[in-house]
Amino acid sequence: MIQLKSLKKTFRKTQVLRGLDLNLAKGDRMALVGSNGAGKTTLVRCLLGQYTFEGEVLVAGLSPRENRREVLKQIGFVPQLPPPIKMTVEQLVQFSADLCDADPEEMLGVAAKLGLPIDEVRNRVFVRMSGGEKQKLLIGIALGRDAEILIMDEPAANLDPEARQVFFNLLAERLDRVTMIISSHRLDEVAALVNRVVELDRGLVVLDDHVDDSVDMSSVLNCSIELSQPNDAFSKSISEWGFTHNEGNCWQGQVAGPDRLRFLGVLSRYAGLLQGIEMKAAGQK
Repeated sequence: MIQLKSLKKTFRKTQVLRGLDLNLAKGDRMALVGSNGAGKTTLVRCLLGQYTFEGEVLVAGLSPRENRREVLKQIGFVPQLPPPIKMTVEQLVQFSADLCDADPEEMLGVAAKLGLPIDEVRNRVFVRMSGGEKQKLLIGIALGRDAEILIMDEPAANLDPEARQVFFNLLAERLDRVTMIISSHRLDEVAALVNRVVELDRGLVVLDDHVDDSVDMSSVLNCSIELSQPNDAFSKSISEWGFTHNEGNCWQGQVAGPDRLRFLGVLSRYAGLLQGIEMKAAGQK
């Protein structure tokens, strides 16, 4: 689906991509990781046809520079930073749907599943929405169409836990028919979503490895946590995950299966307080 050959990109005198070679097949779900300045965003923008470059980039056999409209019809894109668009929600969705011959109501329907109150925001200017609202709408635009390729930059960063679960379920429905690139600074944020990890460093691929992808993206874990003593910071943090406080210093809630590493990372901040943790797949005794 995607072929990169000797891809180079230079800004002024700085070479950001230095002869990068990479191939992605249908069904590949690739985590694109690396530190700031590694070249992740530049690579993505080359795929989207936003930059000129040296070397070769083919998306489904087409050049994204020479056949940009045809290529973009096949790509659902979720940027990390929402663009400062001054259209209303309805105008933006209609514009996006027209570009890829999609149904705008399908896009709005996906955003609604994520928890965006469509009737309340239809006439709101996009740039004035909250970060979470923007993210839900952008995911709706990307997934509410028949895209063969999904390119997402920190796609769930601004989503609440409930919306993240819905997002993972939506991805699970598309696993067998799309190619995914998920860009992230941290592998633990996206590890359960992918079956391949590519790490960039100074514009070159330094790691390309296939990984276990046995985690069911629609799975849910029932979790119980016991603390040695009350802690206000922990209470605030765990409440944001939808957990409820039971008797004593116990908390209970649910975590989306693909979010388990991210959740354990949060708990690690309070390691000195933890007396016990239990995580079981929902329905398991």
